[in-house]
Amino acid sequence: MMYSENIKITKEGVVFTNKHGNILTADQAFKKACVRILNWYLDLKLFLLHLVSLHIPFWSIRKIVFILAGVKVGENSTIHMGCKFFEPRGILLGEDTKIGNNAFLDGRAPLKIGNHVDLASEVMIYNSEHDLESEGFEAKTESVEIGDYVFIGPRAIVLPGVKVGKGSVVAAGAVVTKNVDDFTVVAGTPAIKIGERKIKNLHYKLGRARLFQ
Repeated sequence: MMYSENIKITKEGVVFTNKHGNILTADQAFKKACVRILNWYLDLKLFLLHLVSLHIPFWSIRKIVFILAGVKVGENSTIHMGCKFFEPRGILLGEDTKIGNNAFLDGRAPLKIGNHVDLASEVMIYNSEHDLESEGFEAKTESVEIGDYVFIGPRAIVLPGVKVGKGSVVAAGAVVTKNVDDFTVVAGTPAIKIGERKIKNLHYKLGRARLFQ
């Protein structure tokens, strides 16, 4: 008799299996059950965090909630409405950095975003992906670092293990799969160098956030 997808009751007793159908010992099954309960808790935490991100129009309130969730927010930095997260405790924002609306920030490995960084709307930064060579299609993580004075255009995607150098520019819709040198302009899928930023002595400030963003 099958009690659930992973628990079967036979004449020999209760049999536990994983998602691949492999038999587990009682100890292994207990550990997996604990991990699943923990994941439920984390999912609930993210659900509540995203409710705040999507529906609270005041940055001063969202900031308090994000910090309590573990996001490290530098002075005068802002995360606009609609931003979603994976593991907020791994995310560090520098000073005077702006994260556009409906962005996605992945903190399953360290994600460091520098000072005076401008991320446009719907930018996605990932630091975890599936290992295509793994028999179990397991996930692997690599940190991502965004340097000071970087601008990333709308709907660009930055993939795990990438370092985007100081003052560089990522064009709208680009998919960044490898490191970007300082002051380099990249575009395309995958992103390649198309130019270079002429001004190297950057010292501008992005300023205050709009009240209802």
